[in-house]
Amino acid sequence: MKPRDNTIKLSQFLKLMGIVPTGGQAKLLIQGGDVLLNGVVETRRGKRLVRGDQVTVAGQTFEVNLDNSQDQEVVTVFPEQTG
Repeated sequence: MKPRDNTIKLSQFLKLMGIVPTGGQAKLLIQGGDVLLNGVVETRRGKRLVRGDQVTVAGQTFEVNLDNSQDQEVVTVFPEQTG
């Protein structure tokens, strides 16, 4: 999956990160209210993510950093916060 215009759909991002194996499972996870985008519940699987967006699933946060010019996706993972 290659990002278009330095964006990627939320469902594609979840598959890319290995959080879910299929688009159907991504849809269920997103529509179930289990995905936060920048700290807010996001229920649109087609929501386009841009550089700097933070996606949180099951207490793990991923920062989106897409760069088409180098054909690579770089993601920063933040450890689960407790307390």
